[in-house]
Amino acid sequence: MAENLTIYGDPGSGNCLKVKWVTDHLGIPATWHTIDVPGGGTRDPAFLALNPAGRVPLVVFPDGETLSESNAIIIHLAEGSALVPEAARARARMLQWMFWEQYSHEPYIAVRRYQLHYLKRAPEELDPKLAERGGDALRLMQGTLERSAFMAGDALTLADVALVAYTRMAHEGGFDLAAYPAIRAWIPRVEAGLGIGLYTGPA
Repeated sequence: MAENLTIYGDPGSGNCLKVKWVTDHLGIPATWHTIDVPGGGTRDPAFLALNPAGRVPLVVFPDGETLSESNAIIIHLAEGSALVPEAARARARMLQWMFWEQYSHEPYIAVRRYQLHYLKRAPEELDPKLAERGGDALRLMQGTLERSAFMAGDALTLADVALVAYTRMAHEGGFDLAAYPAIRAWIPRVEAGLGIGLYTGPA
């Protein structure tokens, strides 16, 4: 990709950060445009003309084609890199965790964080299933990381990129990581592997 990609995203969004981390880690040239999601930026007519689904991140390729959905984007960008296993079963294991992240992790941990941190709602106002199922997700991760250094095995893959994004912000959603020592050890391991530094708070 000799020409720059154009990437639209909100720096407070873990889904958008996944794309930034992969482009930076792999040295893919990209021009970033900040979209203020809480401020309604994804409902702006100019943005909706690019992505009628009204979601970030969004990539616009030099030929004008677009691609949305964070995990689809990072899989495309990382093809052929060390972040994607070559062996079919190892690749499938990575994809298993990426699909699980969007279905069983992000809808609870990220959504609870958004409601508490950005919408300033009180914990008692929230659906209790957010905390319950977010806790289930963290317990599954803890058990997995007690057996391997990374989510899909002993090497850093896109599964870790996908899952670290909101896991390292989980405390902002009211999830206490003190009970998950394997997760707490894994987070800086992934941060170091990607070269993204420690999480210091929302953008």
